[in-house]
Amino acid sequence: MTEDKIVDLDELADICKREKEKGKKIVLCHGCFDLLHPGHIRHLKVAKKYGDVLVVTVTPDRFVKKGPGRPVFNEQLRMEQIASLQFVDYVALNKWDTAIETIKLLKPDFYVKGKDYSDRSKDITGNILLEEEAVKEVGGEIKFTYEITFSSSQLINQHFNILSKEAKEYVEGLKRDYSSDEIIDVLKNLKDLKVLVIGDAILDEYIFCKAIGKPEKAAAVSTKYLYREMYPGGSLAVANHVAGFTSEVYLVTCLGKNDSGEEFIENNLKDNIQTDFVYRRDGPTIVKRRYIEEFNKNKLFEISEMNDDFIDKKVEDEVLERASEYIDKVDILIIADFGHGFITPRIQKFLTEVDKFVAVNAQTNSANYGFNLITKYKNIDFISIDEKELRLPYQAKTGQIEPLIKKLSRDTNCRKINITLGASGSIYFQNGNEYYVPVFSSNIVDTVGAGDAVLSITSLLASKDVEPRLIPFIGNIAGALAVEIMGNKESINPVDLFKFIKYIMK
Repeated sequence: MTEDKIVDLDELADICKREKEKGKKIVLCHGCFDLLHPGHIRHLKVAKKYGDVLVVTVTPDRFVKKGPGRPVFNEQLRMEQIASLQFVDYVALNKWDTAIETIKLLKPDFYVKGKDYSDRSKDITGNILLEEEAVKEVGGEIKFTYEITFSSSQLINQHFNILSKEAKEYVEGLKRDYSSDEIIDVLKNLKDLKVLVIGDAILDEYIFCKAIGKPEKAAAVSTKYLYREMYPGGSLAVANHVAGFTSEVYLVTCLGKNDSGEEFIENNLKDNIQTDFVYRRDGPTIVKRRYIEEFNKNKLFEISEMNDDFIDKKVEDEVLERASEYIDKVDILIIADFGHGFITPRIQKFLTEVDKFVAVNAQTNSANYGFNLITKYKNIDFISIDEKELRLPYQAKTGQIEPLIKKLSRDTNCRKINITLGASGSIYFQNGNEYYVPVFSSNIVDTVGAGDAVLSITSLLASKDVEPRLIPFIGNIAGALAVEIMGNKESINPVDLFKFIKYIMK
């Protein structure tokens, strides 16, 4: 029976151990198998010939980072499809995003991959080398099949309505001028950049609840506490995004002298980020506490714990001193201004007069009351904001956006501007020209932090004078990945970005 073949991964480990004790050879295949096609079937059929028992592990839905709408088929359906094949003995859902730990757990005699992986240099994830090491470590051997191949992603892109018509047409046009490998190389070439990130440090606390009803005598929602999570937000999140793509990142920010959260922050920043904290005595490290209905991830309400007055002159002097120490060491300065009192007019003036590439986001959010306007910045090199943050300083609630971008360019003396438009995509402006890119996201978990991801990646690209068409394209993909993550729980993983580009352009 098909359903009898589907087992828990730990149960599969016991089965493999028993079968090996009987002298049988275990063959392991691993993958996403989103659209089971003849190439998969031939691959698995040939793999079975290497041994006696063929086991297949399937990538969980949460780890499938192949573009919008993926996986098309959920993990249960994907396992059932594979289990229906007569020559497959067992199927299990993997626990991890790669097969490395799975190999160590199951200890197969043979780990079999398709011919696409035989050239290790073409594996953008780099996992095949680590998987091969794991196989050898458990006394096994890696094998490759050389059967006819199909691309699930190409078939899905061609025959499933994953992308909108507009997005399909855009990608087809881009493919005429660029290959996915060329675009990925652009991202890999960011590695040598040295970056200073300066801005408000924010701790994003998410308290997950279960709504249980309305109290009889109050206009309120009664909830039951489930669990809480804390994520590094604000300039901390920007630094983490940047650190995935560059070699050296310096972070200057302000924490509260009491309730600093410093240990948590240090433990949740990437290793290649050098931190330099200043401390204010008149307020805590900013905490934005969001209460979330766990089932559908809707926000119930938010509480901000902060002193949003400007930092005092003594702390301001410290910030300027620390920032001055790093300016000569870096290629690019990213200002993550959330309008909570850290970027004072004096600090702002200093940062915009340095002889470096300066990128800015002046965010409008519920905790700064709309007073943090991008137009306060002058003579900067790059701006990344959303449509509301563009419209607000000009009091233009409706109307064409292009004239506003040009006005912003003149008012700030900035020639490179990226404007995100939510469900409508984005517009990138450079030297008087506009480049429109449609949206690629379809699975939205949380929009908090998406702007930070877009700012981080597009700033690096703009500083490198990357071809203008590619900047909003890559930025939109970074945003599409970010909205699938709860808050800033994870930073953008370069490999996930590479995979998204690779699969969307098939």
